[in-house]
Amino acid sequence: MKLSTFKSAGKFSLLLLTIVVSAMLLVGCAGEEKKDDAAEKAESATPAKVTLKLAMDADPVSLDPQVQLSGGMLQFSHMVFDSLVRYDQDMNFVPRLATKWERIDDLTMRFHLREGVKFHSGNEFTAEDVVFSLERLKKSEDFKGLFEPFTGAKVVDAHTVDLITKQPYGLVLNMATYIFPMDKKFYTGTDDKGKPKDLILKTDYSYANVNESGTGPYVVGQREQGVKVIFTRFADYWDHTGNIEEIILTPIKNDATRVAALLSGDVDFIMPVPPQDLERINSTDGLQLVTMSGSRIITFQLNSERNPALADPKVRLAMAYAYDNNGVVDKIMKGFATAAGQMSPRGYAGHVEELAPRYDLEKAKALMAESGFPNGFEATMIAPNNRYVNDEKISEAFVSMMSKIGGKISLKTMPKAQYWDQFDAQVADIQMIGWHSDTEDSGNFYEFLSMCRNAETGYGQYNSGNYCNAKVDELTIAAQTETDMTKRAAQCQEAEKIQYNEAGFIPLHWQNLSWASKSNMDTPKVVNVMNFPYFGDLIVK
Repeated sequence: MKLSTFKSAGKFSLLLLTIVVSAMLLVGCAGEEKKDDAAEKAESATPAKVTLKLAMDADPVSLDPQVQLSGGMLQFSHMVFDSLVRYDQDMNFVPRLATKWERIDDLTMRFHLREGVKFHSGNEFTAEDVVFSLERLKKSEDFKGLFEPFTGAKVVDAHTVDLITKQPYGLVLNMATYIFPMDKKFYTGTDDKGKPKDLILKTDYSYANVNESGTGPYVVGQREQGVKVIFTRFADYWDHTGNIEEIILTPIKNDATRVAALLSGDVDFIMPVPPQDLERINSTDGLQLVTMSGSRIITFQLNSERNPALADPKVRLAMAYAYDNNGVVDKIMKGFATAAGQMSPRGYAGHVEELAPRYDLEKAKALMAESGFPNGFEATMIAPNNRYVNDEKISEAFVSMMSKIGGKISLKTMPKAQYWDQFDAQVADIQMIGWHSDTEDSGNFYEFLSMCRNAETGYGQYNSGNYCNAKVDELTIAAQTETDMTKRAAQCQEAEKIQYNEAGFIPLHWQNLSWASKSNMDTPKVVNVMNFPYFGDLIVK
């Protein structure tokens, strides 16, 4: 071969090699691009973790569900622990850790426990944990009063337990809603500080205050008191209703700041919603407002021992007829309350439908004319100015309404920090108090607010009006041991009617409850009149 021919062939070979290498590089790049595209598609196909950014007016003060009887701690308990039974939205008892129950005798209620339930520690839930938890409740300063009727609990077998009372007691199921079983193995023994792990302590360190092992839907992860709590879904949780995998709770005490956080999208769910912002949230696209009539009754108590006029039945009735419940709800509460004519809200055993608010100014004036004080009366009055919604404005309205029947009332309002000492000392003739029944039952109202005061038994402890009717006491005490719930309801309803007819107190309204969230959540299904949202059941669409 001639040299010139070889050179030409070499140039051709080099050109061919370059083309081949370039093609291979292009194919390789295309392959990498396809890999990148596939990775992006795979990544986009992976569902994002469902996180709920929650803002409340406060965060839980402890991880111990038995250290404090408060709404905030009960809200926490429903997230991290699980009760034996709980209420649905119609106040019916529904199974949780107990699947069914039966009364064995007048003193014994048997609970059949759910099998296969795990604590966050990995320990199995058994009847031993229920016995341990009830014994601990009976030692808690905050809960022992509620559980005083119980002698304790007894193991029947690993998944059957009896709750036993000292005498027949009709509210065993009500109390079972407060039993959030704690992990006996986890809380038994001593911690690294040499203290008992089951120690109940409010104001200092305890193992249970900073460690938890519940059976609930969420495990406490990161926690910085007053700043943030992060809850993560418990992988072995027995109930698979909700789809929230993580909850980031931020306490925001200031109402305006809490609402602003929801409006800006910084949080997804807030509670409570201040009355002044209800309309604004309700009219904002992408948000939903849920309100519900609550069970906290707001009342004025009339002290018949301090003021002779308030001992006159016709004066008391005149005052009840002179107070415009619906007007206050409409104008002052902006519709954010339910006008009340009695203590018991709808759904409670003692509720009597016909005991409605009775505003009738002409009848009030006629009653005053027939009373022993036809020319009017004078009275002193105290109320808090930061305990209940619009408490000061309501009190001022009451004073104005009583003036229309000749009542000259001197009102003094004060912060709640100062108020309760003054209330206990009964420094005024008329005093405001609100009450939520711990047992979600009418009897609790009567025991504390309307039974004759008795320092030895504690009955009538918050009856600052000193109202006393022997029949009301008799009915209330009888209801405590009545296990036939139909008979018990009749007893409570009779007690309610007596107080209504005598104007034993002035009922104002039941405070409404409120929640707001993004509209892609089934929020209306998980809230209730106890104000314990069941976040474990919440679904984000």
